[in-house]
Amino acid sequence: MATSRLVVAANRLAEEAGVQLGMARRAAEALCPGGVILDQDLAAEMARFEPVVRSVEDLVPRVEVAASGLAFVEVSGAMQYYGGEELLIERIAKELADLSREPPRLGVANGPFAARRAAELTEPGGVHAVVDDARFLATVGIEALSNEDLVATFRWLGITTLGELSRLPRPTVVSRFGQVGLMAHRLASGEDRSASPRPLPVDLAIEHRFEEPIEVLERAAFAARAAAAELVGALREHGSATHRVEVVAEAADGPERVRVWRSQDPFTESMLAERVWWQLRAWIEGGGVPGGLARLQISPADISGEGRQLGFLEDTVATIEAERALARAQAIVGPDRVLGAQPSGGRTPSERVQWHRWGEEPEPVETAPWPGAIPSPSPALVPPRRQRVDIEWDAGIPTRVRLRSRWEPVLNWAGPWRHTGRWWDGEPAADRFQLVTSAGAILCEVSAEAAYLVGVYD
Repeated sequence: MATSRLVVAANRLAEEAGVQLGMARRAAEALCPGGVILDQDLAAEMARFEPVVRSVEDLVPRVEVAASGLAFVEVSGAMQYYGGEELLIERIAKELADLSREPPRLGVANGPFAARRAAELTEPGGVHAVVDDARFLATVGIEALSNEDLVATFRWLGITTLGELSRLPRPTVVSRFGQVGLMAHRLASGEDRSASPRPLPVDLAIEHRFEEPIEVLERAAFAARAAAAELVGALREHGSATHRVEVVAEAADGPERVRVWRSQDPFTESMLAERVWWQLRAWIEGGGVPGGLARLQISPADISGEGRQLGFLEDTVATIEAERALARAQAIVGPDRVLGAQPSGGRTPSERVQWHRWGEEPEPVETAPWPGAIPSPSPALVPPRRQRVDIEWDAGIPTRVRLRSRWEPVLNWAGPWRHTGRWWDGEPAADRFQLVTSAGAILCEVSAEAAYLVGVYD
């Protein structure tokens, strides 16, 4: 399984062929040419991870999910109930043994960051218990930090382990890297975040009730985005951000489902919407919301007022206001009527823009060269449909073009660029020309049948 560029999961046969996690997709294809590559589906992964979370939650309440396949559990109280740490870990490992092909990796530490590193360093089915978080983290590589740019900078400075980072003076790190550097130094020193909620008004918990229970996944995704936007907007007004949220879903014909999600960094609107959507999909597809979703509630916890260091020219207020306006418009007209655009590959102007729902992650963009594409600059206006245009020719050279009711002489022109068309669908071949007149420049497509306007230059 892979993202657009990197391998994120591989089965035993692929690993025996030399495929490794984090490897470039093309390198993995070269090592295992007969393998089947699947695009990563994070929502589907969360749906498969849901039974694992339920099993742990049956033993220890208040499981915090950080990602599909990664969950944190506070075990200090449960150890007394089950008679000790070893007995509790054995019980959890036994419950999870039958739920996955590979035994779970378990890490035990005082903080989530050290516990995750400990789990990553143990073998499948093993348990790595950490006594001193700072001492354990001192030997962990600097790549354990999630910020790739920060990791690259530290490596360039000769800092390769978290211990080397922790020995640097903290004020110096903060003055150079700001809030991101402060958090990295705290983690490297074993000072992980602890739950210390700030007092906030009760009404910051967002609750949406649905007269018609939601059973369609697409409607659930829209509800998740709307609730996330409302919660993050309310927190911004108090100058706060949340590192942990409680998601509550009430079924029309069943009990409430509750799940806690944690993030090392404060939740942004897109991050929160994505995780709420993953959780709702897991519950709906797993039959945990019989009769449809009647109520959705998101409650913030573990509130941080530290904020983040802004860029000198970053207009955060304008960005927030724009996001709120788009969210309101999307709530009124529907998720398919508010779209975002990004440049894409293609030969015609209409193919070189990829549209996606605003608030959703766009598909990876194809950046390969496109022989036969119209050279830059691209037209400023591309009509949704081709419009018929009359052109006069003299020995294959365009001389006049009719713009509405008058004829304009062609002052300059470029082309043709041959476009073969989808011949298997009966689409004829055509030539594309750039024509410059006193009224402006246009892009035309000329076939044996007629000429069409396909773009207008600014």
